[in-house]
Amino acid sequence: MKRKNKKSFTMFEIPELVCFLLLNLDLRLRTWIPELVCFLLLNLDLRLRTWIPELVCFLLLNLDLRLRTWIPELVNTTVKLQWEPQCQFQLRHLQDGARITALVPPQLEGNWVSTGCEVRPGPEFLCAKMWKMRLAEKFRLQFYYRDGGCREPAYSLTIKGKLRLRQASWITRGATETDHHVNKVGIVFHSQAAMQELTGRINLTCPGFPSRGGRWAPGRVYELYNSKSGRDCRAGLGFSMLELGLLRVEKQQHPQRRLVEELFLGDVHTDWAQRMNYRPTGYQRPLQSAMHHIHPCPACGIIYRSNEHQPPILPRQPDLPLELQGKWVSRECEVRPAVLFLTRYFIFQERSRSWEGYYHHYSDPACRQPTFTVHASGRYVRGPRSAAVPGGTDFVFKVTHAKVTALDRASVLMLNASEEGTCGEAGSWTLGEEQDITGTQGCASLGITLPHNEYELFKTQLDHKQRPLLFIGERPTDGSSPDRPEKRPTSYQAPLVQCAGTVETAARHGQRSQPGRASVLTATPWATLLGVSLYLLAVL
Repeated sequence: MKRKNKKSFTMFEIPELVCFLLLNLDLRLRTWIPELVCFLLLNLDLRLRTWIPELVCFLLLNLDLRLRTWIPELVNTTVKLQWEPQCQFQLRHLQDGARITALVPPQLEGNWVSTGCEVRPGPEFLCAKMWKMRLAEKFRLQFYYRDGGCREPAYSLTIKGKLRLRQASWITRGATETDHHVNKVGIVFHSQAAMQELTGRINLTCPGFPSRGGRWAPGRVYELYNSKSGRDCRAGLGFSMLELGLLRVEKQQHPQRRLVEELFLGDVHTDWAQRMNYRPTGYQRPLQSAMHHIHPCPACGIIYRSNEHQPPILPRQPDLPLELQGKWVSRECEVRPAVLFLTRYFIFQERSRSWEGYYHHYSDPACRQPTFTVHASGRYVRGPRSAAVPGGTDFVFKVTHAKVTALDRASVLMLNASEEGTCGEAGSWTLGEEQDITGTQGCASLGITLPHNEYELFKTQLDHKQRPLLFIGERPTDGSSPDRPEKRPTSYQAPLVQCAGTVETAARHGQRSQPGRASVLTATPWATLLGVSLYLLAVL
């Protein structure tokens, strides 16, 4: 007999599902209703909340009076939704932990895949597949492309070796250090053009390779490295697996009880010359478990089924116009080299070509222990499409003003130790008080110089929920600023998600909204009516 497929409900079918449960469950089992409704109110996308009035009206009409004691709890949730702007909700959601747990020690067994086309400094376009066996054996495939959409395969690298977990990192909190040993590295070319370009670089360090009169040909596997024979022709590719020296595994509990597991590997140095010797202190874009990944993820299955002879060709992404207007916020607690944990919040006004940025820094990988905040602003000039990175657009940002708020005692002590005239008013820094550093032309203690220009790279694309994402150029690994055209990034930081399409009055995202200042985007008529109705019913 054929097994019947289980019914899977979409978000738009939830009202019917909840109503069915309410009609058919015993009254004694309805005590979980407030928890369910509050969960739906807090976790659903704003566009899917339109059916909530219908659901609440059903509850009010059909529930026994004795069960209405939970209405005040729902009122509080409704008021929070009404008065809290979506951008602030997103950042508070991150600071509350966002249902993310880190596995210590990390569990690496299984298959891990890229969720899309990655852009590394250079630029390099690639996607990866990695799997680890229980006996410390690991295998990794890296597929490289000639285009930014990962649709024109250039060559593939096969990496075999062993990996053993060591200890929690003393440098990067939340990470685990490893001992890793690469046994073999092979290369397969997928195009004549890629073969001609790379073989010249390989033969600079390995003249006469391949040996014994062999000739390069697409589709064949050539061994670039073998730990037993001593052959090593990797230098011409700038290839290093030092990224395996640092890793972190996170579990995220998404709505509908969907589990997502992510594997973060060490970052790759933005300077090609430093890549072979760099010990990572940050992370690159994570891989996700082939069993527990975001949905939908067309690229995940394509990459999982690929091999070195059949590289994945990812679905074509729509070419979105780059529109900065609005507000953009971090999707996750971000990690940068030199042990920096932060969230970012940007406001762009395209008509005046002005921008504001809030950088909240933390001392922990969950972004729960704030250290200081930088509020910077200025103007920007939009340039042409990037000649170096397909899909990107060049920008020049001028930073003219900045303010700093110290949020822990260590930051207060550091700022008060600044020399006179180098970082605000010397000796006057206090906990939680914002101070303007424009008059001292920045803050030497924090590495901020005013005014200055930054040469940037931007692009936009849609995520798996069809929400706009904004990618901003990756910062130099050495902590410097991209203050010259030759330092313009060729790769991207973690993306920001758009949380508001129109610009409202800027409020620091670390603060609660004040009553009476409703968000234009979230204070809808049904929210007001619903809150009043529930309150009246609660006091009757």
